[in-house]
Amino acid sequence: MSQLLTNAAEFTVSEIAQAVKRTVEDEFGSVRVRGEISGFRGQHASGHCYFTLKDESAAIDAVVWKTSYSRLSFKPEEGLEVIASGRLSTFPRSSKYQLIIDNIEPAGAGALMALLEERRKKLLAEGLFARERKRSLPYLPRVIGVITSPTGAVIRDILHRLEDRFPSHVLVWPVRVQGDTCAAEVVTAVEGFNALEAQGAIPRPDLLIVARGGGSIEDLWGFNEEAVVRAVAASAIPVISAVGHETDTTLVDYAADMRAPTPTAAAEAAVPVRAELIGYVDDLGGRQRGGSRRLVGSARDRFRAIAAGLPRPADLVAIQRQRLDHASSNLFSCLRHSVQEQRVRLSRVEPKLRPQLLQQRQRDGAERLRNLAHRADTGLCLNVERARLAYDPRAGRLGAVASRLLERKRALFETVAPKLSPQALRAELRHGRSQLAPLAARLRAGVALGLTDRRAALSQEGKLLVSLSYKSVLARGFAVIKDEAGNLVRQSAELQPGQVVAIEFADGANSATITGAPPGPRRKPRPASPEPEAQESLF
Repeated sequence: MSQLLTNAAEFTVSEIAQAVKRTVEDEFGSVRVRGEISGFRGQHASGHCYFTLKDESAAIDAVVWKTSYSRLSFKPEEGLEVIASGRLSTFPRSSKYQLIIDNIEPAGAGALMALLEERRKKLLAEGLFARERKRSLPYLPRVIGVITSPTGAVIRDILHRLEDRFPSHVLVWPVRVQGDTCAAEVVTAVEGFNALEAQGAIPRPDLLIVARGGGSIEDLWGFNEEAVVRAVAASAIPVISAVGHETDTTLVDYAADMRAPTPTAAAEAAVPVRAELIGYVDDLGGRQRGGSRRLVGSARDRFRAIAAGLPRPADLVAIQRQRLDHASSNLFSCLRHSVQEQRVRLSRVEPKLRPQLLQQRQRDGAERLRNLAHRADTGLCLNVERARLAYDPRAGRLGAVASRLLERKRALFETVAPKLSPQALRAELRHGRSQLAPLAARLRAGVALGLTDRRAALSQEGKLLVSLSYKSVLARGFAVIKDEAGNLVRQSAELQPGQVVAIEFADGANSATITGAPPGPRRKPRPASPEPEAQESLF
């Protein structure tokens, strides 16, 4: 069979694959595909996601690149019906086409509600919504942390309501309340408030309020995210959830310690009404005062009843007063009798205490003392003579007697010598010195303190003397006039013409002679000019 000749061009497999890829991508550069997710197993080790979108008659492979997955506001889940936005492309190695997804959104409210219910059942099974784990709110929180948008009406409503009820310290953590980053920012805010130190520069809140206004289920979806629910459930600070209107429900409402229908209701639940609290405290104070008055009145009545049954104080001490009067009257008579007895005894002893008897006893004692002194001198001479004979070779027998006497004295001295050891005297001397040393130190300190006090007193007296001395007045320009006898001249009438006087200045003294006629009658000085009076008092 001969080879057929043709002019058709030849293509390689790669060329055909690339041509098909360009055609598909140009034709379907942006598409929205609705289908059910199948075969989803989470992110691959590379960070990409691979699954299949299918309906009742067809299926298409889908892929979400790692960079796009982190930006998805709605994460893919197995069996969920979604609307995927992206572009079609091919995979030349296996000649398959696939949908490269940029965004995923639920396919209607029914799908979102189904997903929400499935997530609620999962978290409920873990015990995150259990009633026993919810804590009671503090009655009067010092600091309240609010997690919401700083530009919306919610924060203004909360602050206004808190100001009306009970002004409190509010810390606002600004977050986005919808969108892709809503869940991550709310989780960061809850964990950030819990990480604050109780006594730090920024006070740790006693209560948290997670708040947002109303909206659709898509707008509130950030508060249905599992990460937000777990963060609220794990918060060590009690949390009030105020997301949406009264008819809106999110999973955060189940995990929070309290669910408020509106942000305003959350502010009302956070703090009591200050005026009502003051009235309640005043009422308690009035009740306490009334109770105290009733207790005091009851105690007073009981005291009066008990006092009425007691005898009068005068009756209680009447017998004792009578005994005291009887004893006092007997005391004076006994004292007089005792004095009389002592006087009689003294009169009996008085003759024995005459001065003549004492003088006779003194003379007898002096005579006995002279006899003893004479005997002592005689015995000393005898002992000296015996000693001399003991060392005289001619004494003979007397020397032997004196020697035996000396031996007995020496033996007696040896028995007494240990008792005369100087150690006892030294010990007593050391004891006396140990007692004397602190006394000497105290004496020196007392003397020094006394000298200091006396020196200070002397210095003060010196200063006072200088301040009161007339020499300080002389230093200001005044002088003192004395007559020939050295007497102080106080008035001009005491001077006569020709009289010699001494004038003392601050730096020395000079003599002067009085000239002029005798002074006439003195006129009373005018009170407006104090200087003549001062000069008259000095001169």
